[in-house]
Amino acid sequence: MKDVPTKILLATRNLGKVREIQALVQDLPTEFLSLDDVADSPVVEEDGMTFEENALKKARMTAEATGLATLADDSGLCIDALDGRPGVLSARYAGEDSSDQVKCHHILQEMVGIPEDARTARFVCVLALVFPDGREAVFRGVCEGTITFEPRGKWGFGYDPIFWYEEAGATFAEIDRDAKNQVSHRGKALQEFAAYLRNHQKSPIT
Repeated sequence: MKDVPTKILLATRNLGKVREIQALVQDLPTEFLSLDDVADSPVVEEDGMTFEENALKKARMTAEATGLATLADDSGLCIDALDGRPGVLSARYAGEDSSDQVKCHHILQEMVGIPEDARTARFVCVLALVFPDGREAVFRGVCEGTITFEPRGKWGFGYDPIFWYEEAGATFAEIDRDAKNQVSHRGKALQEFAAYLRNHQKSPIT
């Protein structure tokens, strides 16, 4: 097998994401790079209808431009009472460059009058790994919860303060990062990715 490269480019400039992945697979000889480590990375418009489409598009275009195996992600919050919104529009649903506080307020305003038992929602994360030779793998994580009536907690980011996770008896913004990573949509997808690397580590490629 020659499935695992010695270097994987993460289609992000978020060093927190890089460190998060490195911590999960620190036992493997794989080096993770960010977009800050490469020149001329493409600007990818996330115009897909699904998380899978967006993640694959980012990974394919970046792998083609850089010649490196690339891992890209797309994630968001899907609320049943809002017909699945904000979904793939989660990052810009309240407007481009809106703050996390504005994002949460926008959702809560849309959900005024919706009772507790109808506030079900889920976070979804899809990771796409694309190799320059065209091989691909997709990893998906989902975390079920409900939308609160007001923001709670100071940790996390995005919609975490309004996402209630029943098993923890708290919002994602009320539990620490390590605990959240064990159960979150992103954590689940990353664990699948880490398992993939470990299962294919015998003959790494450069």
